Amino acid sequence: MSKLYSGAEIVFKCLEDQDVKFIFGYPGGAVLPIYDELKNHSSIKHILVRHEQGAGHAAEGYARSSGKPGVVLVTSGPGATNVVTALTDAYMDSVPLVCISGQVPTHLIGTDAFQECDTTGITRPCTKHNWLVKDVKDLSKVLHEAFKVATTGRPGPVLVDIPKDIQFALANYSKPKKEKKINEKVHNKFSQNEIDKLIDLISKSKKPVIYTGGGVINSGPKASEALREFVRLIGFPITSTLQGLGAFPGDDNQFIGMLGMHGTYEANNAMHDCDLLINIGARFDDRITGKIDEFSPNSKKVHIDIDPSSINKIIKVDLAIVGDVNEVLKSVIKKINKKQNGFKTSNKQQTSKWWEQIQKWRSKDSLGFVNSEQTIKPQHAVQRLYELTKNQDTFITTEVGQHQMWAAQHYKFNKPNRWMTSGGLGTMGYGLPAAVGVQIAHPDKLVVDIAGEASVLMTMQEMSTAVQYNLPIKIFVLNNQYMGMVRQWQELLHEKNYSESYSEALPDFVKLAEAYGCKGIKVQKPSELDDKIKEMLNHKGPVIFDCQVDPNENCFPMIPSGKPHNQMILGPNDKKENKITGKGKALV
Repeated sequence: MSKLYSGAEIVFKCLEDQDVKFIFGYPGGAVLPIYDELKNHSSIKHILVRHEQGAGHAAEGYARSSGKPGVVLVTSGPGATNVVTALTDAYMDSVPLVCISGQVPTHLIGTDAFQECDTTGITRPCTKHNWLVKDVKDLSKVLHEAFKVATTGRPGPVLVDIPKDIQFALANYSKPKKEKKINEKVHNKFSQNEIDKLIDLISKSKKPVIYTGGGVINSGPKASEALREFVRLIGFPITSTLQGLGAFPGDDNQFIGMLGMHGTYEANNAMHDCDLLINIGARFDDRITGKIDEFSPNSKKVHIDIDPSSINKIIKVDLAIVGDVNEVLKSVIKKINKKQNGFKTSNKQQTSKWWEQIQKWRSKDSLGFVNSEQTIKPQHAVQRLYELTKNQDTFITTEVGQHQMWAAQHYKFNKPNRWMTSGGLGTMGYGLPAAVGVQIAHPDKLVVDIAGEASVLMTMQEMSTAVQYNLPIKIFVLNNQYMGMVRQWQELLHEKNYSESYSEALPDFVKLAEAYGCKGIKVQKPSELDDKIKEMLNHKGPVIFDCQVDPNENCFPMIPSGKPHNQMILGPNDKKENKITGKGKALV
């Protein structure tokens, strides 16, 4: 007779067979049998967070930076509801998470028992799939299926809800079936004919642009390598969404910067004026498209994506190629290489005038700003951080707001999986716990959370986790005493009515750091910035770095909400009222 295992043991057997090394969690009554079993599994380390939202974001940081699924363990009721924000964040940004939640015993489900909630009902809209396990015999199969669903196709979060009595019940354990190259078999639905059509469009284009997104990163490091080879081969300009940064080197001449609401002048104008737009692993979200009926009006549009539901969802395209980014690009490269050597030469001649136009747009220096010797400009702070860390293999997380955009604009990423930020959901408080997860995945690397003083306070309790596990994360706070992006919109759209956006009663971040048992550093003068950053970098433990920046600085360039790409505000002296209110004619 085969050995019987308790449900709690089965959970760990599954985790071991899925090669899980870390779980992020917080104990509670409905998961105590699983926590009791933890002591018997030394190959799996539990990271104790201080709030379940922190567990989810830490698992996201771990997943994004390592390419492995993040695993979360929470209790029933409020434990499960607290993790919903992180699950939604992961769902929007296609991050593979497996969340295991406890539930009240099966006979109490539906009775409003203590710490009961309808976890599967609540999380259904923000997970790829979820399960309530009512029979322990199904547990191992469900858990292995959860890992498969989270990591294949378009990645995302899943949840397995396990009632407490199921954790005690006994059953056999079944190992997962080995399936090779599932993405290739199931998700690559493109044909050679579609590849030929793409190459034909490439060969005829005079004003092309490649638009890349987080799907390139999600496809793995080989996809980024294939993207670089593809871009070199055809000589086209390339731009990226917020989530795609790092897939192509940020300091390369063919890279024309991030596009979208706070993207570069050259990237947004290229998107507007191009005759061929090749979307690779992006989803045409509203921060990129602006006004949909005026988005890239004269271009043929190609969309390469593993998720067929993303195709024609927002923007109608001329050619759809459904498949894994790496596999599609490999097929395109192979076909181009079979053609005559003149392919690249003719492309170069055809696009020479286009490149001249791009250089004219570049000459506007849309990311430029007026620096100061008296006040630290936030852009300058990010630039100095970049210059002092660029020779290390640095991982950057962010919170959400102006500082996030300044980080995307002024910190150049040359490798994938080095940039972890909340894109689709825009979750304030994401960066600190995400940095915890990244540092767990990469214990010997430099991990910096570029933060805002308002955002970082939402999950500041996770500094305790950093201190407990001696994680040397650096929290680089651009402190402008405001909810900066809210203040910026109030200034531009609401006649400077700064309703509730001033950050009153802020803590002394140096004293706060000391209260947590870590190091605090404060800098107020531009002349001290480099030395203080070096002090932060040289400290072996966690640091909260309070960088006091100009409170009135706004994040430019900017496409006002609902406007097309060619109506950008380039700076504070631009004739913004035309572009924001729609009065008169826009000048850009």
